[in-house]
Amino acid sequence: MPLLNPRSYLFVPGSRPDRFAKACAAGADAVVLDLEDSVAAGHKMKARESVAAWLTAAQPVMVRVNTSDSEWFLDDLRLGRKPGISGVLLPKAERAEDIRLIAENFGVETPILPQIETAQGFRNALALASAKPVQRLLFGSIDFQLDLGMTAEEDELLYFRTQIVLDSRLAGIRPPVDGVTTDIHSTERVRADTLRARRLGFGGKMCIHPKQVPVVNECFTPSAEEETWAKKVVEASSEARGGATSVDGKMVDRPVVARAEIILAMLAQLRQR
Repeated sequence: MPLLNPRSYLFVPGSRPDRFAKACAAGADAVVLDLEDSVAAGHKMKARESVAAWLTAAQPVMVRVNTSDSEWFLDDLRLGRKPGISGVLLPKAERAEDIRLIAENFGVETPILPQIETAQGFRNALALASAKPVQRLLFGSIDFQLDLGMTAEEDELLYFRTQIVLDSRLAGIRPPVDGVTTDIHSTERVRADTLRARRLGFGGKMCIHPKQVPVVNECFTPSAEEETWAKKVVEASSEARGGATSVDGKMVDRPVVARAEIILAMLAQLRQR
């Protein structure tokens, strides 16, 4: 059973079909077969052929197509005729028109996830988030820093991250997905980055190595303490018949109850998988 809001998105190069099944077995909520950054220009056609040959309705995966201004984009759209595609990622998204073109080829029922990776894309983030059938935004922080000429540490991206969270909420779509952690050896760095993303309102994170997946899933899963708190809040609210009450000396009103209900709903869905 697919999660309503996937926590982890594991990318695998479309030019490495030998890794497709392994990626699907790594425990990620979503696997992305990548035709863009991880595939060299000379291997684009072969990668597309490998992805097309592997796709099956029995193992749904997402596909990241090439940028809309590339020579490979239109050919990538032909994958829309193939089964087993659970979503399409559009890198360096900037125009709602490109979203419409993808939807025409993959079907309006296929979720589209634009990646905000450029200054223009950031400026148009709300319009992109509002386009149908966009499911959620992804923040490509590495490419974004490159586009803006930034060499700063991650803290300098705080404004951009919070704005993407805000735009997603204003558009009424699912919480956005944060960018990758390039250090594939440091579990603690992945954990710190993921917990920061969750605090800021992100709902998931992109992964570039299977080792990152368990950490990301854990960080975006409510803890036992959070579950206990949520149950107490819902019970107290029920006893108060929806009125304001308190739990552990802290006021409980409707926003607090809503947060508790979200936690319990997510845990219930995870246990049904």
